[in-house]
Amino acid sequence: MKMSALTRNIIVETICLLFVLLFVYAAVSKLLDFENFQLQVAQSPLLTAYAGFFSCVVIALEIVIAVLLSIPALRLSGMFAAFTLMVLFTIYIFIILNYSPYVPCSCGGILEKMGWKEHLVFNLAFVFLAAAGIVLKTFRKNYHRFYIPTMLVIITMGSILIMSLLFMVSEETLHHRNNFVRRIPPFAVDKLSVYDLKYNSYYLAGADSTRIFLGNRTAPSVVTVLDSGLNKQKEFYIILDDTISQFTSIEVKVNPPYFYLFDGTIPRIYGGSVTDWNAKIRMKNVQRFLNAVPIDDNIVAFRAATTAYGNLLGTFKLGNSINVKYKHGLLEKQIDGFFDTDGMMYYSPQSKRFVYLYYYRNQYVVTDEHLNLIHRANTIDTTTRAKLKIEYLDKKKKNKFGAPPFIVNRKSALHNNLLFVNSMLPGKYDPLEMWEQASIVDVYNINEGSYLMSLYVYKVDGKQMNSFIVTDTHLFALFDRKIVSYRLSAFLIKEFDKIQ
Repeated sequence: MKMSALTRNIIVETICLLFVLLFVYAAVSKLLDFENFQLQVAQSPLLTAYAGFFSCVVIALEIVIAVLLSIPALRLSGMFAAFTLMVLFTIYIFIILNYSPYVPCSCGGILEKMGWKEHLVFNLAFVFLAAAGIVLKTFRKNYHRFYIPTMLVIITMGSILIMSLLFMVSEETLHHRNNFVRRIPPFAVDKLSVYDLKYNSYYLAGADSTRIFLGNRTAPSVVTVLDSGLNKQKEFYIILDDTISQFTSIEVKVNPPYFYLFDGTIPRIYGGSVTDWNAKIRMKNVQRFLNAVPIDDNIVAFRAATTAYGNLLGTFKLGNSINVKYKHGLLEKQIDGFFDTDGMMYYSPQSKRFVYLYYYRNQYVVTDEHLNLIHRANTIDTTTRAKLKIEYLDKKKKNKFGAPPFIVNRKSALHNNLLFVNSMLPGKYDPLEMWEQASIVDVYNINEGSYLMSLYVYKVDGKQMNSFIVTDTHLFALFDRKIVSYRLSAFLIKEFDKIQ
C-alpha cells in the first residue's frame, strides 16, 4: 500500500518535532549546568584537549538545528544537519566503548541516567529517524534516484573520518602538547584499607611487590614492615657499628634486597641486606650531599650544593676509595642555582631510568643509570620559570626565601615507567571544590615524556596526604598517623607494561 502525501508529511513533522524537543532540552540542560557540562567534556577521551571549544559548539549546533527544523523552508537542511550530528554522536560513543582506555561519565541532560550501550542504541534510533525523515521529505522530489542514499553514506563516512582524526589529534595534544587540561577517569584508584600507625613520625622508606617498609624519624634504627594489605608483619632493628645518635637527619632507604642509611651531613654511607639488617660502612669521607637515591648495590646518585655551580647531580661508586662523578648541565639554573633547582629524585630499576623533578617549575629530567641525559619533559601546568623571591643575608653569607615559594610539584613517586606527581596547581577545568577534599596526582610516562591521566586521593580525617609510594598494583599514602592502601585500576596497571 502506497503512503499518501498527508501521511508522509505527518511522519516528517513528528520526526522534526522529536528532534526539536531533543535538541532544545539537551541544549537548555547543558546551559543550566554549563560548568559541569564543560567538566564532563574535559574528561572525555576524545574531547579533553578541546573542551572549551566543543562544550560551546555542541550547544550552539543543537540550538541552530532546532531552529532550522522549526522553519518549513529550511527543514530539509535541518534534517541533514540533525542526521550528521547524531551520526557524530553515535561514532563518538562507539569509539568510547571500543577504543578508549576508560569509559567517562555521561554527558548529562536527558541521557544522564542511561548507560553507554543504551546511549548508543538511543542515538542509533535517532540516526534512523533522521534518515527516514530525509527520505520521506524528498520523496517524489526532483532528485536522482541514488542522490539521497549517496549523500547519507558520504555524511556517515565523513563523520567516521572526522571522529577518528579528532580522537588521534586530541590524544596527541593531551599527552604531548597539553595546555593544562586534566583527564580524571572514574575509579582510577580504589581505597582498600587503613592502618593506624599511632604516631606521625613514620615515613615511607621503600616497597616491593608484597611489602611496605616504614622508617621512623624518632626511632631511626627501627624499620617497620607491612604487607600489601597493611597488616603489620614485623619490626626490624638496624645493627650499626657506629652509634646512630651521631646523625642529625638520618634516612633509611629500602631497595629490596638491600637497604641504605644516609645523612648528608655525615661523611659516610651505610648499607646492608634486608635479610639481617646489618648496616656496614659502604663508603667513607664522602662530601656533604642533600639527596641520595640508590641506583644499584654499588652506585648511589646524589645532589650536592657547590659554591661554583650551585646544585649538581652526581654518583658515588661505593667502595674503600672515594669515587665521585659529577654530571654538569643536568640541572638548569634560572635564578640562583640552589633554590630554583631544588627537587626530588628517583630511580626505576625496571626501566633503568633516573628522574629529577623540580619543585618550582613544570619540568623533570630523565637520564639513564649513569646520569646521561635522555630527555627533558614537562608536567602539564604552565609554570616554566620558578617564581621565587630570594634574599641574601650579609651576616650569615647565604640566601633565603624572601616570600613563601610558589610550589608546582609537592610530592611524587616513580614506579617502572610512570611518574606520579602531587601537583599544587588547579588545571583549566578542575572543579575547585575538589581541592578542598583531595590531593590530585598527575601521572606521566617518563619514556615518552607524555601525560597520561590524573587521579584524586581524598583526605583522611581531614588530613591531606603527606607522601606516597607506588607498587605494581597499589598506591600507599601517608596521612599524618595513618597509612592508606589504594588499588590501581586495570588500565593504569597496563601502562606499567610499556617499558622500552
